[in-house]
Amino acid sequence: MYAVVMAGGSGTRFWPLSRKARPKQFLTIVGEQPMIQATCERVSTLVTDDHLVLVVGREHEAETRSLFAGRPVHVLVEPVGRNTAPCIGLAALYLQRLGCREPVAILPADHYIADADTFCRGLTRAERLAAEGSIAILGIVPTRPETGYGYIEREQGEPENGTFRVARFVEKPAMEEAMKFLKSGRFYWNAGIFVATPRALLAEFAAHMPEFRHGLDQLGPIDAPDFPAQLDQLYRGTQSISFDYAVMENPLHQVYVVPADCGWSDVGSWYSLYEVRHNTEQDEAGNVHQGRALSLDCRDCLVLNQSRGMVVTLGLKKILVVNSEDALLVADLERSQEVKRITGLLAESDSADLL
Repeated sequence: MYAVVMAGGSGTRFWPLSRKARPKQFLTIVGEQPMIQATCERVSTLVTDDHLVLVVGREHEAETRSLFAGRPVHVLVEPVGRNTAPCIGLAALYLQRLGCREPVAILPADHYIADADTFCRGLTRAERLAAEGSIAILGIVPTRPETGYGYIEREQGEPENGTFRVARFVEKPAMEEAMKFLKSGRFYWNAGIFVATPRALLAEFAAHMPEFRHGLDQLGPIDAPDFPAQLDQLYRGTQSISFDYAVMENPLHQVYVVPADCGWSDVGSWYSLYEVRHNTEQDEAGNVHQGRALSLDCRDCLVLNQSRGMVVTLGLKKILVVNSEDALLVADLERSQEVKRITGLLAESDSADLL
């Protein structure tokens, strides 16, 4: 099996630690490795280094090559961000040109998986289905009625070797609908993790994004001096669209869902990070600290300090404190999804250098 690790996101919800020059996927905020490295290590029992394809933005190429120095991974560089569809299309073209006919796991670089063994077993099941010409997507077994994720509904009936045909994909639901989904037992969270062959992927692009697919075919050799300019021209003429919207709403190939109860989180906000880390790192009052920090009479707070000074909190509840070398964020932890509003304000101010 090959794996494509998508590492082109901007990570704006993790300001002030996440910046344009070093977004979330390059931060060590869970565990002891940058998230992109942890993602690759997680599948190391299934995918050798020479079968790893890392897709990154131009400004992050140097750091990626540094993190994986001495390892025979493949690094593809996108000229501009255009969401996941063009990213996957570029990787599929690259693998096809390598002569790859094997299934390929498509993985976001910045997710967290608590149970790597269960996760890899799910990928192995998905690999078998993909080898037969299908697209197999991991469906995360939901633990709560969640309105922030898309859902996958399976068809009714008995499973086929522990997998189900997909009935439909559902966008982020209202709470009442999410509660019904959870109760039914037929719905899974869509983590955007799936397995397919390059041939199947390129056939989908030919059907759903024919101009982009044609543009891929017109690209010269990837190691040619003018390839970056050719790719830049193609990307700038391509809409920014997710693979889910572009392909998965009406795919040519049969799509299966492989249920996976693996302790997944997209770590999509500071609150999500708190939920991941408080299971193992919280103190007796539910606080999570990183760096030099001390809390007195505080409950359920997340305090991350990257400066050499001490951060002390007193009498706080569900508060987020993130102290970097040049910026300090203090916020209601439960409103941490709104941090991207701050980056929008900074972009319009004379403090854009902090982005």
